[in-house]
Amino acid sequence: MSKAKLLIIEDELAHAEALAEAMEGEGYIVFTAGNGSEGLAIFNRKDPDVIVTDLKLGGDIDGLDVVKSIVKSSHNCEVIMITAHSSIENCKVALREGAYDFIEKPIDLDLLRAVVARAVQKMTLTDENRQLHDRLEKKFDFKGIIGEAPIMLKILDKLQRSANSDIPVLLEGETGVGKEVFAEAIHSNSPRKSKPFLAVNCAGLSESLLESELFGHTKGAFTGATEDRLGFFEKADGGTLFLDEIGDMPLTMQAKLLRVLEDQNITRVGSTERIKVDVRFISATNQNLLSDITDKKFREDLYYRIRGVNIEIPPLRDRREDIPMLVEHFFRLFIQSEKRKVKGITPAALRALKTYNWPGNVREMRNTIKTMVVLATNEMLDIADLPFEIHATVNDEEALSNLAGVNLDELEKAAIQKTLELVDGNREKAAKMLGIGERTLYRKIREYDLK
Repeated sequence: MSKAKLLIIEDELAHAEALAEAMEGEGYIVFTAGNGSEGLAIFNRKDPDVIVTDLKLGGDIDGLDVVKSIVKSSHNCEVIMITAHSSIENCKVALREGAYDFIEKPIDLDLLRAVVARAVQKMTLTDENRQLHDRLEKKFDFKGIIGEAPIMLKILDKLQRSANSDIPVLLEGETGVGKEVFAEAIHSNSPRKSKPFLAVNCAGLSESLLESELFGHTKGAFTGATEDRLGFFEKADGGTLFLDEIGDMPLTMQAKLLRVLEDQNITRVGSTERIKVDVRFISATNQNLLSDITDKKFREDLYYRIRGVNIEIPPLRDRREDIPMLVEHFFRLFIQSEKRKVKGITPAALRALKTYNWPGNVREMRNTIKTMVVLATNEMLDIADLPFEIHATVNDEEALSNLAGVNLDELEKAAIQKTLELVDGNREKAAKMLGIGERTLYRKIREYDLK
């Protein structure tokens, strides 16, 4: 981050100027202060990204006081302490108070540059995560739907305009795009939101079972029918009924459904009594129903009855702009539900997630982020935490870019740990996969304190 702002607080003027000159050479915007009071005043005016302060400042406010003041403020800023060897214990106190790191005198400028760069990177990542959080909190009022890609904004507008009506809605899209979430969003923003929302998946259900599920049955209607039972149409009365995978519905059931949709009356299995129902109907499919009509697998009259409003939900690969927001949403969801102390996702890992094609769409992403959070061993989710299938599809150039600048020991440690997990701890297999001898692997396991 070449234009990051840096504040140096140092009571020795010549020392402060030397540090400022060195850091300006790295592209930072640098301010200097000769004492703690002046430093806090500049902090409030200039809002720097990183502060480098001496622990001993020769006034009423020392470096530790500076740290405490910064932590209490609403600014996103990292503090690096400078200290003599004799005051290291005080610097450890500063770390507990919220300082980012400390450097001993005499200062190694290369070390200072590296520590400041890491602090800026952390600050930048924190800012990006907060911005994503703010956008998630205030941008979307349709429950569960996250997206700002142009195609998604058009869909959200269509959903909003159709929510207040009782017109049937047909949702089309690949498996995993979140069709039920969209259906529930329509219901939650409709006048029926205080009434039931019920979902039925038609896939794999026989005609008799599906008829009983939808319309209910009377006692004795068939073997095992020991009592009267309400169907989903009656249970959803006044609310919304969502039929998923409607393309899998048997043809004879399609005819029965068409009659119900036309007159809003159902007849329970085993009865002749017609029961009036008031239901908003939403359906979904991952099939091409027009092709099914041509192949005599789906009724044309039913198709035009359920297709009052047609909404095609795009696959995740066609709205990559939404991936960072979805990742952030699922990350926050699972660090809370799984009670994990993971702080964020590195830019390298996020780039890989954005590059991946997501054949399983949002559902696959949800499961991926949950797995990464549950299995995380560090405070940041990184490249090493990605599942194998994502590693395998990242192109070589992207992979090399992600690895650039990463500590080699950390890469080796992560590679060994993930390989051991992959083979359930079998060291012989792990050594073969890594291309090293078992004795070398044993030594590396001890060296890195791996399980």
